[in-house]
Amino acid sequence: MKYVLFAAAALLAAPLSAQDQAVQNQDLGQPLPEGGVVETIDEGEGLSGSVSFEGNLDDLGIAIPGFATDRDVSTPANSSGTAALGKELARVITADLRNNGLFKPTGPDSLPQPTFNEITSPNFPTWSNRGAEMLVHGYVRGRTDGKLTVGCYLYDMALRSELVREGWVVPPADWRRAAHKCSDLIYSRLTGESPFFDSRIAYIAETGPKDNRSKRLAIMDSDGANHRFITTGRSTALTPRYSPDYKKLSYLSYVDGNPRIYVYDIGTGRQTLITQSDNPTFAPRWSPDGNWLLYSMAVGGNTDIYRVSARGGESIRLTDTPGIDIGGSYSPDGRQIVFESDRSGAQQCYVMNADGTNQRRISFGGSRCATPEWSPRGDQIAFTNSSTFNISVMTPSGGNVRVLTNGWQDEAPTWAPNGRIIQFFRTERNSGKAALYQVDLTGENLRQLPTPVDASDPAWGPILP
Repeated sequence: MKYVLFAAAALLAAPLSAQDQAVQNQDLGQPLPEGGVVETIDEGEGLSGSVSFEGNLDDLGIAIPGFATDRDVSTPANSSGTAALGKELARVITADLRNNGLFKPTGPDSLPQPTFNEITSPNFPTWSNRGAEMLVHGYVRGRTDGKLTVGCYLYDMALRSELVREGWVVPPADWRRAAHKCSDLIYSRLTGESPFFDSRIAYIAETGPKDNRSKRLAIMDSDGANHRFITTGRSTALTPRYSPDYKKLSYLSYVDGNPRIYVYDIGTGRQTLITQSDNPTFAPRWSPDGNWLLYSMAVGGNTDIYRVSARGGESIRLTDTPGIDIGGSYSPDGRQIVFESDRSGAQQCYVMNADGTNQRRISFGGSRCATPEWSPRGDQIAFTNSSTFNISVMTPSGGNVRVLTNGWQDEAPTWAPNGRIIQFFRTERNSGKAALYQVDLTGENLRQLPTPVDASDPAWGPILP
C-alpha cells in the first residue's frame, strides 16, 4: 500500500489522575498502583509541512539513538542513572515501532550517542549518511522533586526540519509510559492514525495441568512489560474487560462454584459484586458510556443476553429466542450490539439495537461465527470463525469477510484502541498451551506477546489518559 504522509498536529497527553493504594480483597492480590501523574509540558509547537517520504511505510528507516541527558544523575528508574535510562527509553521506542511492523527502526545500540545540545540541533549529515529518512531525538532529565522530564522530537532528514515534539513529566516508575507516548507521537505523525502503544492489556493467566487449570486475572503494558497478577487463583477468573475510563475491570469469577460478575477498581483494589446466580453465566462486556454491562445466562436450557447496571441491580433480558445467545459487544456509539446465536441451527453472528429490538443475522456463507467484537472505529467486526478456528473480520453488515490468521485454534479477538490491530489467543495442538498473539488488519505482522505463563481471553484497553 502506498502512503503519502502529511503534517498532523502534535498529540496532547492528558494527565492521568493519581490513584490511591487500598486493602486487598479476599481473592485479590495487591491493588495495582496505576502510576503517578503523567503531565504534558510545553515543548514548543511542532513545525507543519509535508513529510518527504512517499512509499511503503515498512521501508521507512527511522534512527532512534539514545536519549541524551544534561547531567547524569541517579534515579529510581535506573540504578545506573539518567544516561543509561536514555538508552532504555530509545530501546523501548525502537521495539514499539519494529513490532508494529510498519517501520524499519534502528535502535541506540547501533547508533552514535548525540549530545544534549544536539537534541534540538541535529547533525543531519551524520544521520543522512546512515540512510535514515526519519530521526528521533530525545532527552531525559532528573528533577529536584524526584520526577523525570522526558522530551521527544521527530525530524525529517530530507527536509532537515522538525516535524513534531512533545514532553512529559513522569514519576520514575512510569518512565516506560513516556517511551510509549513518544512512540504514539511518532506513529500518529507518520501514519495519520490514532495511537495505541500507551495502553494496557488484561488477560487470563493459566497454570497447572489441563484438567485442573488455575486461571488468574493479570494485567500488563501493551508490550508485555510491567506484568502483574490481580487475582490469586483461589477462584477461577474469566473474560476480563476494561471500563471505558480505564479505572475498572469487569470479569467473571467462580468463587464457590457459582458464577459471579465482579467489577474491580484498579485504583483502590476493591471489587464490587454486580450480579450472581446459580445458572451458568458468561462474558460480561461494558457499554461505551461505562453505565452498563452485558452478559449471558443460561436458564432452563435457554441462554439469553442480559443487561445490568455497572453499579449492580436488576438485570434486563435483551434476547428471548430459543437457543443459545452469547456474548454481546457494543458498537462505538452504543446504539447496537453484535452477538452470537445458534438460533439458525449453527453459531452465527447477529446484530440488534441496544434495547434488544431489531435482531438480524449478519454472517452467512457456510462458516460459523463466534465471539464477535466491534472495532473502536466502528467499521469492522472481528470474530472467531468457529468452523476453522481462525480470526476473521467483516463489515457491520456482514460483508467483505477476510480471514486474518491460520493457526490451529485461534479465538477471542480484541481490538487495539486504534482499531488497526487485533489481539487473540492461540492454543497449540496436542500440548494445549495457550498464548497471546496479535495481527494487523492486513493479516500480516503476526507476533506472539510475551507472558510469564500460558495466556487466554485477552482484553485490550483504551489509550491511557
